[in-house]
Amino acid sequence: MLVHSRTGKWTAWALFALLFVPLFALPLLVIVAASFSTHWSGAFPSGPTTAHYTAAVRGESLQALTTSLVTAVTASLVALTIGTWAALASAAMGKRGRRILDALFMLPVAVPSVVVGLAVLVAFSQPPLLLNGTRWIVILAHTVLVTAFAHQSVSAAIRRLDPMYEQAAASLGARPSYVLLRVKLPLLLPSLNAAAGLCFALSMGELSATMMLYPPDWLPLPVLIFTSTDRGSLFTGSALAVVLMTATLLALLAVSRIRTRASFR
Repeated sequence: MLVHSRTGKWTAWALFALLFVPLFALPLLVIVAASFSTHWSGAFPSGPTTAHYTAAVRGESLQALTTSLVTAVTASLVALTIGTWAALASAAMGKRGRRILDALFMLPVAVPSVVVGLAVLVAFSQPPLLLNGTRWIVILAHTVLVTAFAHQSVSAAIRRLDPMYEQAAASLGARPSYVLLRVKLPLLLPSLNAAAGLCFALSMGELSATMMLYPPDWLPLPVLIFTSTDRGSLFTGSALAVVLMTATLLALLAVSRIRTRASFR
């Protein structure tokens, strides 16, 4: 820590707890408490039950969770591929070209996600590429929204790479493709894993653009949570939110273990 004195450390921890508990921990604890309740007429919930979780892991809810996972994994892989390729291409460009490419990839982040959803809806609702009403338009919108984060993460990692490794491999006669696959990408693996985890988490929680695009047979879990709470089923929606958080955290923990092993290598 930057604070070395004992009093300063205790003060820093107390300030952290004072800010973290009411702003982050308490709202999550409220959702968890509501997911196990049937009533909330006083200061605390009442009527403990697990029926909400029984419904949250079967039928429409399970299908919505599967839809979110498939969408997030697909969008993350495509975004990571495109973002990495663009970051590698950007590193070989001049300063002006790099700025233009970075600005193009950051454009979907600079505007509200609902605008991105509307743009995708208008662009792909007519032939020759008609995606409206299919699952692919949802996956495409998620890919557009998260690619910028993959591009920025990989670009920052490339700028921190020591060119000595590539130069040493090239001086030994390695072809550019070999240098890329066996030298550069392995060095970027921790950053690639981190970018994949970020893209996955953002895709799992995306709602605004998804609300404009999802077809009836491709209902992601955030949309189901919104519709449940909008109909007044607050406790069911809380259970679904806990399931969504748990699935996302488990996936991020798996990615973090891969990143740890990659960093060790």
